[in-house]
Amino acid sequence: MNILSVLFYAALVIYFLASTFYLVDMIGKKPQAGKIGRWILVVGVVLHAASFGVRHATAGGTPVTTLHESLSFFAWCLVLLYLLLDLRFRMTVMGAFAAPLAFLLMLGSALSPDMVVQLNPMLRSWLFPVHIAFAFLGNATFALAFGAGVMYLVQDRMLKSKRFTGIYQLLPSLDSLDKVNYTCLSVGFPLMTLGIISGAFWANTVWGTYWSWDPKETWALITWFLYAGLLHGRLTVGWRGRKAAIFAIIGFLFLLFTYLGVNLLLGGQHTFDAFTN
Repeated sequence: MNILSVLFYAALVIYFLASTFYLVDMIGKKPQAGKIGRWILVVGVVLHAASFGVRHATAGGTPVTTLHESLSFFAWCLVLLYLLLDLRFRMTVMGAFAAPLAFLLMLGSALSPDMVVQLNPMLRSWLFPVHIAFAFLGNATFALAFGAGVMYLVQDRMLKSKRFTGIYQLLPSLDSLDKVNYTCLSVGFPLMTLGIISGAFWANTVWGTYWSWDPKETWALITWFLYAGLLHGRLTVGWRGRKAAIFAIIGFLFLLFTYLGVNLLLGGQHTFDAFTN
């Protein structure tokens, strides 16, 4: 097993261990387990970054061109942004969402064909890593908003039905979850916008046009309008709470289709095959 595989599988195992500690904290009400889980995630994100460094040196460029690399990078962005969000809100319960999701993304990556290929010449541009960084960081931020939205709806339903199960004591207040949702939207939307803009400039250098209505571009624009509508609603109409949570969930489902569904089902210039051939 080479160093690249060692670093990758070490990160995968560490994300699993962190998930376990976060769930022990959440279900067993053991705060110390959540603190341990946080430090385990810090170790994992560092090792994971090292694996990308090795892959970058091997491939000769940004290593996010295959399904294996893409899922792995998504997981890394998700963990990194959760740790940054945790510095602001100290919501261990969000770790019980972020860490397992990162592990599942890594598991999907591990089950995908792993081959380090030399970068396609059309990707050898400084705009490509910029575009990738903005796009994936935006995706990861919206994934956290999705998690906060789901928790909000669960908490809201229990309050309205006055049926307080054990999970009620584990979830943050509705106000705290709404603040997380808004923070993620406020950060994720500019990142998504910059991802689309940098992608357009990169496309012009590769294909000679800023916008070609490729399926990926079309669905990215649809998703952008959906999140723009949510942000506009929050800033001007006062949308918050349940409505904002529902839109965050719907938006992330659109984003998932844009990220994976388009690549795997619709084809176009942004598929993994197009990048590696």
